[in-house]
Amino acid sequence: MPSHTTRRKASVNQALCVACGCCVKVCPRSAIEIIRGVMAQVNQHACVGCGKCAAECPASVIAMQEVPA
Repeated sequence: MPSHTTRRKASVNQALCVACGCCVKVCPRSAIEIIRGVMAQVNQHACVGCGKCAAECPASVIAMQEVPA
């Protein structure tokens, strides 16, 4: 029986992001950047799913989602 492995990745609700940069500061892999000064964007290839960005986000607009590994 094949294994259905998933892993967590950060996802930003860009419509509600206030571009404060808190997530950028805590990401250990530099997987998040502020785009055009108005929203955060996650590089899904660099994200390791640690959840530090979601925990630090003051606007609570970053969610950790399960994605196929």
